[in-house]
Amino acid sequence: MTSAERGDASAADALFTALYTELHRLAGRQLAGRSNLTLGTTTLLHEAYLNMSRQEGVDFPDRARFMAYAAKVMRRLIIDYARRRQAQKRGGAFLITSFLEEPEAIAADEKELERISAALDDLAAADPPLAEIVDLRFFGGFSLSEIAAMRGVSERTIQRHWEKARLYLYEALRHEMPA
Repeated sequence: MTSAERGDASAADALFTALYTELHRLAGRQLAGRSNLTLGTTTLLHEAYLNMSRQEGVDFPDRARFMAYAAKVMRRLIIDYARRRQAQKRGGAFLITSFLEEPEAIAADEKELERISAALDDLAAADPPLAEIVDLRFFGGFSLSEIAAMRGVSERTIQRHWEKARLYLYEALRHEMPA
């Protein structure tokens, strides 16, 4: 990981290859429950890789920060994809519906995802380590014990940080709700 930190592209590629299976699982978790998106797991993973490989000066001092960054990149790609699908100039107002799913549910899901992402971005500005825990837990699907092991701290410490982050996001989303 230290060679990748220094900007060695081949070391970063080797790190990505070593973590491919775990990143594929992360991409699958990101897309879970979003049946209205036609974006595939492998496509999301590869788009995230391309996005991450273009970034310069990004440090990953440990596995946890790398995975949190990957989760954040994937989350943003999903949101961008959902926005593009809904863009008027691309026929976003035209919805093919089925008897099982109403168009309002699709739009609400995408708007909710955008609201969560905005609240998480605010949390990242206020307390980046808490935002990383949310990315790993909520978007990455890692357990508290896995995150604790990645961070080298106790599970109880991660539990406290998780609760603090959840309260912050709850308040941010509650105040953003339309009246």
